[in-house]
Amino acid sequence: MGVIRTNAAAAMLGVSPNTLRSWERRFGFPEPRRTQGGHRQFDLAQIEALRAAFGETHNVSSAIAVARQRGTGPASDSRLRSAFVRFEEIEAGRILEESLAVRSVERTVEEVLLPAVEAIGAEQPGGPEHGFAWRWSTSWLAAAMRVTPASIRDEAVVVFDASAARDDEALWAQALELALRRRGLRTLTIAASLDPARMTRALHTLDPRAIVLTGHGADLDALGRLVFNARRISGDSLTVCDFRGALPDSGASVVTRLGRLPLEAADRLVAVLDGRELWPVEPARLEPVATLAS
Repeated sequence: MGVIRTNAAAAMLGVSPNTLRSWERRFGFPEPRRTQGGHRQFDLAQIEALRAAFGETHNVSSAIAVARQRGTGPASDSRLRSAFVRFEEIEAGRILEESLAVRSVERTVEEVLLPAVEAIGAEQPGGPEHGFAWRWSTSWLAAAMRVTPASIRDEAVVVFDASAARDDEALWAQALELALRRRGLRTLTIAASLDPARMTRALHTLDPRAIVLTGHGADLDALGRLVFNARRISGDSLTVCDFRGALPDSGASVVTRLGRLPLEAADRLVAVLDGRELWPVEPARLEPVATLAS
């Protein structure tokens, strides 16, 4: 969905910019986002929905109620962001249900859920709105994981998550695990901060074919120890992958780069496990699997 500035939004509604700002203060709708320079940007879908409702009711409060009830067009990250900043759990759930009617679970996560949380984090870092959005989203992802069908493949994947609490990267790690589960793989996410000696039982039990490093809270030495411990148990054929730049891109051929989006990353990892040729990711060079810690 597009965004427009205050003057353009006011012109679409046939009111002055001051009137539009007064509606925002009084009703909390339409709700703009702010640029880094402090300028308002309105979601075009909200403005179009409000214009249609206003033409029917000729009353601003009624029009806003109608526009909110109908929704403001297809489910989008901007609509979900608006629900989050108003702390509206039911509305947030309804928006994602709308998205699931036209998108897969993975694309709903990539295109609606996580961009909405990230937008709030960029605008109001550390604020209650971001905290609410983060907690609601991690609960939603966990619920989606619980209803995922049982694994249909023998391979297991361990995700070493080095993200911090309330870090958006933790949500991306959850999204990746969900995408892998939906491709029939057995998965387990382990905090990268855990003592490698305490991971031994889990690694022996799962005997993973691949490990994925994600998050930015661990240094290279710590990640190297994790990989060494995993290879000691699963052997040198273990596939080592990076998701969303957990490892610095030094140019060395040490890992398979999965990219930054869960759907793409899951497809690439399945291709690795199946021995199929991989397609390039950004940057154009593909880094094949090799020994990270020897």
